[in-house]
Amino acid sequence: MFSYRHAFHAGNHADVFKHTVLIATLQYLTDKDAALTVLDSHAGAGLYRLDGDYARTSGEAADGVVRLFAAPGSALAPALQAYVDMVGAFNQGRRLRVYPGSPCITQRLLRESDKLKLFEWHPTDLRALAGHVAQLQAGRQVAVFHEDGFQGIRKFLPPPQRRALLLCDPSYEIKSDYGKVLDLATDSLKRFATGCYMFWYPIIGRPEAHELPRRLKTLASKAGKSWLHATLTVKSGQRTAAGSLKRPGLPASGMFLINPPFTLKAALTPALPQMVQLLAQDRHATHTLESAG
Repeated sequence: MFSYRHAFHAGNHADVFKHTVLIATLQYLTDKDAALTVLDSHAGAGLYRLDGDYARTSGEAADGVVRLFAAPGSALAPALQAYVDMVGAFNQGRRLRVYPGSPCITQRLLRESDKLKLFEWHPTDLRALAGHVAQLQAGRQVAVFHEDGFQGIRKFLPPPQRRALLLCDPSYEIKSDYGKVLDLATDSLKRFATGCYMFWYPIIGRPEAHELPRRLKTLASKAGKSWLHATLTVKSGQRTAAGSLKRPGLPASGMFLINPPFTLKAALTPALPQMVQLLAQDRHATHTLESAG
């Protein structure tokens, strides 16, 4: 269960997509006066070296965040520009050496009254996360827990401030993660019906990957909650006759939000086509965006 290391994938197209949505969501939520609690169920190491052995081995950032920074002076959609500015702030300009994960991105956007709860089960990533959080000098604003995030976050719902954002993005290397995500969404809505819940998932050949957004949509609709579902595809996920991918690597991913900001769809409408244009790896690159409520 400890085989997955996000350091190999930091800054890839899925990170660009996920963190663009995260930033747009947080910008809206932190524009309200009341304090906010953010729960990150699978926090990872928090900060990653793009010039380190892991990132160089996979080279995935080259087809992700690096492409955005190499784009020749074209005007980016505001949501995508906010993402580029955020990553640039951790690099003192446009020379990319590190990539901020969701813990560092989130903390940068929080106010003094807000709280961030980080959960990480992998012992190596936990040590790195604790070190990076210490460097933030955020005091009691940020708490790190060596716990299974699927279970650990439940004790913080509902939050004292009655405002919460949950980001849930497990690796899904274990097939049972899909069911755990749905269980977490169901339980979270029962505990705190007005929270904003954000679920990332990979779009791959497993039936569970295609069933998850449909089941989340059904859950939200039955609960009478608004939802938003966006996907980004950068290449074909077709397989050869032998069963291997014609183009290895993750072809696409999705974001499903329950109780999303009402401004999010408008923010993603121009941003997603630009992601397709800048991150496409073949002619099959595309996106979808739908919402209800």
